[in-house]
Amino acid sequence: MSLVSALTIRDPATSPSANAPSMRLSGRAFVVTAAALGLLIVVSTNQILPATSAYQAQMRVWLAARAAGITTYLLLTLQVLLGLVLSHPVNQSTWKLSKRLFPWHENLLVFVIAFLAAHIVAIVADPYAGVGLPGAFIPGLSSYRSSAVALGTLSLYALLATGLTARYTKLLPPGVWLKLHRLTAVVFVLAWMHGVLSGSDSDGLMVMYVATGALVLGAAAYRYWVAKRRRPTFSTSLAAASPTPAASAAAPAASPRPDRPPEVSPS
Repeated sequence: MSLVSALTIRDPATSPSANAPSMRLSGRAFVVTAAALGLLIVVSTNQILPATSAYQAQMRVWLAARAAGITTYLLLTLQVLLGLVLSHPVNQSTWKLSKRLFPWHENLLVFVIAFLAAHIVAIVADPYAGVGLPGAFIPGLSSYRSSAVALGTLSLYALLATGLTARYTKLLPPGVWLKLHRLTAVVFVLAWMHGVLSGSDSDGLMVMYVATGALVLGAAAYRYWVAKRRRPTFSTSLAAASPTPAASAAAPAASPRPDRPPEVSPS
């Protein structure tokens, strides 16, 4: 088992194909959530009052892109952590948090994609960012830190692959969504590297990146360690198959086999 498989949801109760009632956002709830999200973006990026100078207007676009990007990363971190809790072996046997946490894990995708869209629109709209529309969607075409921006583009496509396939599992053959969902580890690693390498203010946010990266890595390592410890090995399989001394003593002794058939007396 690798780190990629450690980030995979394996609990049947938490998989999209489970028989539990779905708690996905309805159409009306989605519209309300989108409206509230839009207001939150406007307030958080200080876009309510008009800019008093060209420099302030320029900085507002950059701040909007940066704020939306950081929010996307933090929401993605929370989503990955919830996935690790849901797929943890102890959760399946002891914690039993799937019914409470799975709706949050599933519906967080809406917020992740919404803030990611705001991040892309703002970074493309900023003429001083040097990314542009081709650079945002085609890896390697950004004039600003081409490699770092390309990591973000690849993370975008991996997120769409994992999120949409997990949400619409009935359109895929059985088990395909689970294989694609293992790309969640790739999504987080690419997003982490994109945030660290592309941001001009990453030095001031290094504590956040180190803390969130260590938290996800520690949670994944703990889940992997528990799963590996519970996995049967060759020696434990032999021990389980061999009879115990108590069972051998309790077993009735077999009657001795006669060396030859008994003699039959003539009548």
